[in-house]
Amino acid sequence: MDMSAAKMIGAGLAMLALLGVGIGLGNIFSNLITAIARNPSAKDDVMKVGLIGFALTESIALLAFVTALIILSK
Repeated sequence: MDMSAAKMIGAGLAMLALLGVGIGLGNIFSNLITAIARNPSAKDDVMKVGLIGFALTESIALLAFVTALIILSK
C-alpha cells in the first residue's frame, strides 16, 4: 500500500470521532432546551452545565481534527 494512501485512510478514521461529537452535541442541546422549557426558573444553572458539556464535547472534535492533521503531515 502506498504511504500517502495509508495517511489518507488514517486521517479519515481519525475524523470518525466527529460522528460521535455531532450526536453528542445534538443530545446536549435537545436536553438543554427541554430542561429550560420544563423549568424556566432554573435556566441559569442548566445553561452553565450545558455550555460546559458543549465545550468538553467540542474539545473532542478539535482533538480528532489535530490528530488527522498530524497523521497527514508526517
